[in-house]
Amino acid sequence: MNSQQEQLHFSQVHIDAARNATDDFNAFHDPYKWNAIHGNPFGSPIALGFQLEALIESRIKQFREEHHETALLAKHNLHFSNFQISFADAVLPDEAFEITIKPTANHIDNKAQIGNRIAIRKGRRLVVMGYQRESQEPLIAPGADFSAIGDLRSISDRSHIMDGRYFLKRKFMNTSNGKNFLVGSLVDQHLYFDELEDRVEFPGMFPVALLSCALLEKVKQAGHDFYGKPMVYTQHALSIDRRHLSTLRSNDCLHMLVQGPETVAPEKGLGRMDIPQTAYNCFGLIHDNQILYRARVHMALLEDVIATSKAA
Repeated sequence: MNSQQEQLHFSQVHIDAARNATDDFNAFHDPYKWNAIHGNPFGSPIALGFQLEALIESRIKQFREEHHETALLAKHNLHFSNFQISFADAVLPDEAFEITIKPTANHIDNKAQIGNRIAIRKGRRLVVMGYQRESQEPLIAPGADFSAIGDLRSISDRSHIMDGRYFLKRKFMNTSNGKNFLVGSLVDQHLYFDELEDRVEFPGMFPVALLSCALLEKVKQAGHDFYGKPMVYTQHALSIDRRHLSTLRSNDCLHMLVQGPETVAPEKGLGRMDIPQTAYNCFGLIHDNQILYRARVHMALLEDVIATSKAA
């Protein structure tokens, strides 16, 4: 099978499970607060971006297994899963959508990578587009190193560290939250967790999804108006180190570092977003400050997204 297409849908319960498991308090997902957002065009709550990406991650995992590509990752030391995702629309509760995974492009010989184009559509309307690539080195922030940063456990949660460059948010891994996040993302939790088999395998998108909480707390601390100046994700660029992910267990501490915002100039050309955006550089650290994941998150004001859509 060269692609996967299946009609899927989230209920509000799925959205609630995912947002509760990750402490995502964005009003866009809240069934009581979505209509308080100024200029909200969606007409209901919407699914989480990381919820969609968790479903993509799981489908890619199954795709690798079905096409006998899992051994290829180990043979060529492709330790990093990289995602480049652009958001074009949102998925609403009970709205049908489908995922397409294109055949694997094998670039082992010249790039030491393999990858797949991915898309989510509802009907003919594109919701998500991008790719997932396996690589030997992280494709996002490859030079990052926090080994000398010291013991972050001694620093208060929600602190600004390193001369104010990074906002620190601390979370702890929890298998119950991991399972609920998977169920909320339409993923069979048995693929990752089974107590009778003594199997614990956190999906990469679960600790990454906790970034939403970190970002929300950072901008809330800065006094951002969530209702009057709502922002939406436009792009996610992620690199997850599966070697560190495989060591993650319940109660392990995750330190998230968020740097930004920085202004991103509007982009020109096919598939680009010609709107003002802000970017955050984010890192998830575990154990002795090993980098579990690296992320660059782009956001835009909802009013700018709507204005651009009307002008298109």
